[in-house]
Amino acid sequence: MTKQRETRERVLELIEPLNVGDSIPAERQLGHDLGVSRLTVRAALDELVREGYLVRRRGAGTFVAEPKVAKGIDITSFSDDMRARGLTPASRTLALHVELAGARLGRILHVSPSELVLSVKRLRLADGEPMAIELLHTRASLVPGLTATDLEENSFYDLLADRYGISIVGGTQIVEPTVTNEEESEVLGVPLHSPALLFERVTRASSGDVVEFTNSTYRGDRYRIVSEINVGGASPVSIAAAFR
Repeated sequence: MTKQRETRERVLELIEPLNVGDSIPAERQLGHDLGVSRLTVRAALDELVREGYLVRRRGAGTFVAEPKVAKGIDITSFSDDMRARGLTPASRTLALHVELAGARLGRILHVSPSELVLSVKRLRLADGEPMAIELLHTRASLVPGLTATDLEENSFYDLLADRYGISIVGGTQIVEPTVTNEEESEVLGVPLHSPALLFERVTRASSGDVVEFTNSTYRGDRYRIVSEINVGGASPVSIAAAFR
C-alpha cells in the first residue's frame, strides 16, 4: 500500500464519526499526526474531494461532504428516488418548447421526423440543492396542455398516469461517465469539467409505444450507482459500469 493510499484510508477512518459539515484538521496538522509529508496529505485529500467524501471551501478549510445518493437502475422517477432516501424533491423548468422531431428524435421515439415533440429542460433538486439537469423529449400528442408549472409541481410519471392514463412498464437505460460542460457546471453549481454521470433513458408504455427519451446529467460528487447482481444470467439487465 502506497503512502498516499494509506493516508487516504486513515483520513477516512478519521472522518467516519464526524457529521456532515464538520471540519477536519489542516494539512500540516494531519501530516504531523499521521507521520507523513504535507504533499502526501494533500494528494490524499485531493482524492477524497474528487470522490465526494470531502469538500474544500476557499479560505475556510476542508469539511465532511454530504453523502452520495445511491441511485439504482430501476425505472423510477427522480421524485420517488429522492423521497425514498428521505430527501425533498423539487424541479425548476429551465425551458419548454415544441419542435419537429427530426431524424434522430424521430428514430428514437419511433415517429415521423415531422412529428411534433415536446422538449423540456429541468433542473432537479433535493432539499434545495441542485442534483441533476435533465432534457426530456416526448410526443406532444401524448401530453396535450402540459405546462412548465405542471412539471415543477408534479412528477412527469405521475402526470402520465393520473392525467393522461399512460403507464410506464419498461425501457432501456444507459449510464456513462462524463464531465460537465459550461452550462451544466453553472446550473449545477460545480466547477467546469466536474465528474458526472450521464443517464440516457427510453421508456415504453403497456401498448409498446415509446413514451420518452431523456438525457440526465447527475453530479458525480453526489451520486453512485447501486445494482443487484444475479449469478447465472438470471438478471434481464446488462450494465456497463465504470468504477473509480
